[in-house]
Amino acid sequence: MTFLTIGHRGVMGVEPENTLRSFVRAERSGMDVISMDVQLSKDGVLVVLHDAEVDRTTDGAGAVADLTLGELRELDAGDGERVPVFEDVLDAVRTPLQVSVADVAAVAVLAELVLRRDLSARVEVASFHDAVLAEAARRVPGARTALYADLGGDEAEDIVDRALAAGARTVALNLRRLTLETVEAAHRAGLRVTGWTVNTLEQLRLARALELDGVATDFPEIRSTGRFTA
Repeated sequence: MTFLTIGHRGVMGVEPENTLRSFVRAERSGMDVISMDVQLSKDGVLVVLHDAEVDRTTDGAGAVADLTLGELRELDAGDGERVPVFEDVLDAVRTPLQVSVADVAAVAVLAELVLRRDLSARVEVASFHDAVLAEAARRVPGARTALYADLGGDEAEDIVDRALAAGARTVALNLRRLTLETVEAAHRAGLRVTGWTVNTLEQLRLARALELDGVATDFPEIRSTGRFTA
């Protein structure tokens, strides 16, 4: 089975996160998948940003939902990069994409785009929210989806049931709270398991010991050290 290396928001350890520059470098580094986050602008455009506010990752301030695409385009997202529209990313790279969505409204727009551009084989929808994945599966027959979880509290016990109920094919879990028992339970249920975020050789060794199917990383160097088959 092939071990996947997922570029986290591109390769955000060396480039501004969720920018075209970061995604292009992730592709050139040989990442198997590129992960990103999307939000809806005030005028309903799917833009690539992690936070609900622009304050942390740009030179602007305020909620993404309160800013138009034109206003977002004027912001510096790091090193002169601009906030990309999701379709910009589709045109900039050819690597498979894992798209993290936080709400049902955004997944509805994403689903329409996936259907219109026939992207089902290329785009995996990811979310911490079960309802978002269920909505993606409802709107896009055969959609590939991934349930993210931090495994706090009782999550480790019910993550498999949650993933199956939401129609997810993958569970993406916090490596620091992950146990072999959880991985084995997910694998028995036919789920793929990936870990986040793996940025050191020690963490990569742990991922291998846990028999994960892949890892998300901030750094392109992990690709060369993590390439193996099990």
